[in-house]
Amino acid sequence: MIDLRTKYAGLTLRNPIIVGSSGLTAHADKIKDFEKAGAGAIVLKSLFEEQIGMQSASMIKESDWPGSSDYVYEYVKAEQVNKYLELIQKAKAECSIPIIASINCYKVDAWIDFAHQIELAGADAIELNVFYLATDLMYDYDAYRTMYVNLLSKIKKAVSIPVIMKLGKSFSNIPSIVNILKKNGCDGVVLFNRFYQPDININTMQIVSGNVFSSHTELSDTLRWTAIVSGKVPDISIAASTGIHEWEDVIKCLLAGASAVQMASALYTSGAEIITQMLTCIEEWMNQTHYNSLTQFRGKLSYTNDYSKIHNPSMYERAQFMKYFSNRD
Repeated sequence: MIDLRTKYAGLTLRNPIIVGSSGLTAHADKIKDFEKAGAGAIVLKSLFEEQIGMQSASMIKESDWPGSSDYVYEYVKAEQVNKYLELIQKAKAECSIPIIASINCYKVDAWIDFAHQIELAGADAIELNVFYLATDLMYDYDAYRTMYVNLLSKIKKAVSIPVIMKLGKSFSNIPSIVNILKKNGCDGVVLFNRFYQPDININTMQIVSGNVFSSHTELSDTLRWTAIVSGKVPDISIAASTGIHEWEDVIKCLLAGASAVQMASALYTSGAEIITQMLTCIEEWMNQTHYNSLTQFRGKLSYTNDYSKIHNPSMYERAQFMKYFSNRD
C-alpha cells in the first residue's frame, strides 16, 4: 500500500501537492475542485497590502474630504480583511484538507491583529508572502533581514497555528536567512516566490508584463536551494515552488529534501486534473522503485546525505560551466 502522506510545517497532508496562492484559490468552489482532484492542501490567494494601498489612494484622489487618507485606508483594509475572513470560513466549510491563509505584506504592526483573526476564522496555517524591492543605494541589508524576522516574531506571538515564510531568491545567503527564521520560530519556508516579471514593448515604447507563468527551466534553482537548505538547515519544512510542471518534478523536489511542493502555473495551463495525473504517476514510480512511503526517499539526494548517489554534494554549489565548455573553442 503506497503512503503519500507528508508532514509540512506541523500539518499532516494526504500527499505533498499543494495548490499555491493565486487567482485560482480566490473562490471556495474552485478550491473544492482542487480537493476533489487530490490536492494535499490549499494556499488561499494572498491579501496584498500593496493592493489595499493602491485602492485607498485611488479613492482618496476622487474624494473631496480633507484629511481623509487615514479613514479611507482603514475602511478599504477592513472591507478587504472581512472578505478574506469569509473566504477562509467558506473554504473550511467546503474542504477537509488544510487551508493555508496568505498575507502579502511588509509593514509589521498593521497585520498583527489580522493574523489573529485569520486563526479565529479557521485557517490551519499562515503563509507570509513578504517582499520589499530594495532600490536605495544606501540600503542596509541587515535592516532588510530584520524586517523579515520582526514580522515573523510578532505574528508568531499573535497566533498558535503554524507560520510559514515564502521567500524570494534575492537574499545573498539563502541558507543563512532560513536558519535565522528557524531560530525565530518559523515552521516552514517556501522556496521560492516568483515575482512579477516586467518586459518592454519596443514598438509601443511601454513597460509591459512579462511571462506570467513559470517555465520548466526555472526548476534548477528550486532544486539547488531546496537541496542545500534541507541539508544545512535540518528540521524545517520546505515547500519547493517555481518550475514544477510534471510529476517527475515533484519526485525530484522530494529527493532534494522538500516536504511538499507548491504549484500554480501548471494548474492554470493544464487544469485541476493534472493533480490526479501526477499522483497516479508518483504512485506508479514508487511501486516500480519499491518505495512504500515518501519518508523512504525524501532527502535522499539532499546536500549532506552521505548515501547520496552523486557522492559529491558540491554539485549543487557549482556555478560555472568549465567542465562542459573546457574542450570547446
